Amino acid sequence: MLSLAVLIDKVIDIYTWIVIAGAIMSWLVAFGVVNISNKFIRMVVDVLYRLTEPVLRPIRRILPNLGGVDISPVILLLGLFFVRSLLWEYVWPAFIR
Repeated sequence: MLSLAVLIDKVIDIYTWIVIAGAIMSWLVAFGVVNISNKFIRMVVDVLYRLTEPVLRPIRRILPNLGGVDISPVILLLGLFFVRSLLWEYVWPAFIR
């Protein structure tokens, strides 16, 4: 059980960094800092989009329209931190005792 908890914790940690990278990359594309016509940049943006969009899409449907501001990555990160906190609160203490 401990190894499963560690695996879940690491997957949440990796996905957190993927969401952060996706948000930063979308800002860089939106502000014209990176050129989307570059093949490597297009591949990176596509991979990040495919990894994050299936989770962000339902959050965007629930959130009200805030104009051009997309706070769905923030909501997703809060959810990931909450699940990780629950993992630390309920799973780890059982192995410390």
